[in-house]
Amino acid sequence: MTWRAAFKRRPAAVAAALMLAGCAATVAPPPASTVQIPAAWRTAVEGQSSAPVAQQWWQSFGDPALTALVDKALQSNGDLRVARARVAQYRALTGVAEANQKPNVSVDSAPTRTRQLAWNGVPYVTNVYQAEFQASYEIDAWGRLAALTDAATATYQAEQANSDAVALSIAATVASGYLNLRGLDAQLALTEATLKLREESAKLAKRQFDVGYSSRLEWLQAQAEYQTTAEQVPQLKRQIFEQENALSILTGGNPGPVARGAELADLQPPPVPEGLPSELLRRRPDIARAEYNLIAINANLQATRDQLLPSFKLTAVGGVQNLKWHDFLNAPTALWHLTGAVAAPVFDGGRVQSQTDSVAAQRDQTIYAYESAVRAAFSETENGLGAIVRLREQAIQNDARRATAAETLRIAHNRYRNGYASYLEELDAQRTLYSADVGRLQLKTRILVASVDLYRVLGGGWTRP
Repeated sequence: MTWRAAFKRRPAAVAAALMLAGCAATVAPPPASTVQIPAAWRTAVEGQSSAPVAQQWWQSFGDPALTALVDKALQSNGDLRVARARVAQYRALTGVAEANQKPNVSVDSAPTRTRQLAWNGVPYVTNVYQAEFQASYEIDAWGRLAALTDAATATYQAEQANSDAVALSIAATVASGYLNLRGLDAQLALTEATLKLREESAKLAKRQFDVGYSSRLEWLQAQAEYQTTAEQVPQLKRQIFEQENALSILTGGNPGPVARGAELADLQPPPVPEGLPSELLRRRPDIARAEYNLIAINANLQATRDQLLPSFKLTAVGGVQNLKWHDFLNAPTALWHLTGAVAAPVFDGGRVQSQTDSVAAQRDQTIYAYESAVRAAFSETENGLGAIVRLREQAIQNDARRATAAETLRIAHNRYRNGYASYLEELDAQRTLYSADVGRLQLKTRILVASVDLYRVLGGGWTRP
């Protein structure tokens, strides 16, 4: 039986359905977009590479230990495993939505034994052997079920993009953490080397004080400088210990030591990739996630609006039945019936319209969230490019300061050795040079970390299919 044949048996229902076909809930138009994509970035970085962003960009640092850490984190990180499990969940929900567009067939077997009273009060027992199958199918005349499937698919794609965003964030966090760890290692090595020099200077000041060549003040100043440097060693070791534990947790392990690779001095930031602002719309997974969310909410809006339209369902039920098991197996009685149903709301008190308005408001929120994600991407990229440029400029000034401090220490040491100045003058020059050396290591680390952050805000080589 076709659904048109079913309509012939329900002329009143058909008439009502035709009247309601044009009565879907009204939908407010979406707000106009206010996003303006700039033609180019404000900051131009010298020496930009024309090559696209590498998919595994962390390998560009040339450190096998860093690559191994990131690869391990992408396999074992707990947050990323949760995100991937959510992708599997929403992939299954997409299958549920697709199944609603297909026929549903079920089989039911229900043998029954009943003891009843006859008209004269005498009890009797009845056996009923019955097997039945039922098939039902909803005709998606208005596309409501297809819209729900589209919404589920877009939500699944949004979860995929979210998983990619989590992976990108974890890779950047691990890379930054490792580079910060190498920076702390370099600072510790510098501090321990400086501590040995401070110890020799303190011993020299003590000998000179003992023979009356210098004052007690100079000896105490040298001793205080040694103690100040010694105090920094356990502080740096604590920071290294905590950084190792954090990296171990990020890679899905227990707190513990982390293997090292290249020294900080041997690590060089990869070239800055060249790109246009419009390319971020395809490269950044968080923007793709916002876009898929917008697609999903629009499909949900269509499905919600179409609730006021009539639905058409076909149901076929067939089976066999008999009172005796032998006859049930050999000559059962066949039973069947076919039903075509048309259902449409007549009065719902404005419920569907209110639901439609609610989903339309959610659509507007999703549009605003998408625009905010795009603007945030532009801002983060501008800041990342600006950070690279300014840190490079700062490193040039630090090199000049370090060269001046080294020359100052050389002159102060010669003046002190020849008796033209006190030890306090040399001590002050040592402090200045040590500060410049620490600043150089910190700047090197910050430039490397800024390169990682720039690759993150550029999308990390991820491209939306």
